[in-house]
Amino acid sequence: MADVTAPLVNPATGALGEDTAPDRWRMLALLAVAELLGMSVWFAGSAVAPQLSALWQLDRTQVGWLTTAVQLGFVVGTACSALLNLADIVPARRLFTVAALTGAGCNALLALAPSFEIALVTRALCGVCMAGVYPPAMKMAATWFRARRGLAVGTVVGALTVGKAGPYLAQALPQVSVPGVVLVTSAATVLAALLVWVGYTDGPYAFPPRPFSWGLVHTVVRERRWRLATGGYLGHMAELYSYWTWIPAFLLASAEARGEATSHRALIGVLSFAVIAVGGAGCLWGGLVADRIGRERLVIRAMALSGACAALIGFAFGRSWWLLAPLALAWGFFVIADSAQFSVLVTESVPPHAVGTALTIQVSLGFLLTTITIQLVPLVVARVGWGWGFAMLSVGPMLGIGAIRRLMRGA
Repeated sequence: MADVTAPLVNPATGALGEDTAPDRWRMLALLAVAELLGMSVWFAGSAVAPQLSALWQLDRTQVGWLTTAVQLGFVVGTACSALLNLADIVPARRLFTVAALTGAGCNALLALAPSFEIALVTRALCGVCMAGVYPPAMKMAATWFRARRGLAVGTVVGALTVGKAGPYLAQALPQVSVPGVVLVTSAATVLAALLVWVGYTDGPYAFPPRPFSWGLVHTVVRERRWRLATGGYLGHMAELYSYWTWIPAFLLASAEARGEATSHRALIGVLSFAVIAVGGAGCLWGGLVADRIGRERLVIRAMALSGACAALIGFAFGRSWWLLAPLALAWGFFVIADSAQFSVLVTESVPPHAVGTALTIQVSLGFLLTTITIQLVPLVVARVGWGWGFAMLSVGPMLGIGAIRRLMRGA
């Protein structure tokens, strides 16, 4: 096994070393496809929200809970995983497979849910299972790359971004059904589990396993670099999932303001998919740039651009698609471009034996925050309208930039 604590930079030349494992790109491709398929269940409930809303007469706040329930379940799952050190004592391949299979089953239960309350339970259980799919995949990618770890983890996060966007394409179909969307996404997650179980092996930079320790969480939290990197991540997350959750409603309301909701139904569905899926390209861009100029500089730039989009998009509400669509796509590109780099910063800020737990705590705190910001958006919209509904989200990136600047200064 290679020494994962070896420096990434050659001290004699200052240049990054090269990753040389011959199977690294094949494994990265496998993980990317598995994440794309496995994370498709995340927004399955939100994608069929119009059908569920008509069936159960849901208001806007209740629709938001179809996503918030997944977030809360994910928080519970990641918190339990962190406390029990699962990401560092259970082989990532096994954890991913079991979690994905269980998540597919929980997601499928949505098709049988007789009420809104039962539907929320199925969404929360699905979120719990995703705690064993998302963080382990980033850790698995990191075992194959060291010099290009930013690109590797960015590729995985980009793939899961496209996977999460997939169910929104259903809104563009004329006869979409709840069972159809739910069962297709569950089948995709089963396929993801099989891919990882059959095809994945750890790379040369595998993180050493360790016995269970109650003190591992404390080991992570006392690392100052981890705290600042996580502070930046929280600013990023305060914005990200609120945008992903509510942009379809924003687009629909904007079309209704122009009297185009019925005639542009397919366009709204495709654009709802595209503004999330374009984040896959954003993650690849972020990984390439971060490996070249540094992770901290990349995340500061991405958060600045993303925050600017949040502040400006309200001015495009009810206006031409030629103005609104490019701005929404730009926001979708930059809002996720830095996400993977926060995770890479974490892998480089804690002892190797604590990487899995460090990633799990980071995402647990981030997703806990999203449960608040997702519910804030409809409250703001109810008071001041969609024109200002997204503007408050720009505060998150501003605070995140402050944390990363402190990380760069070492203050």
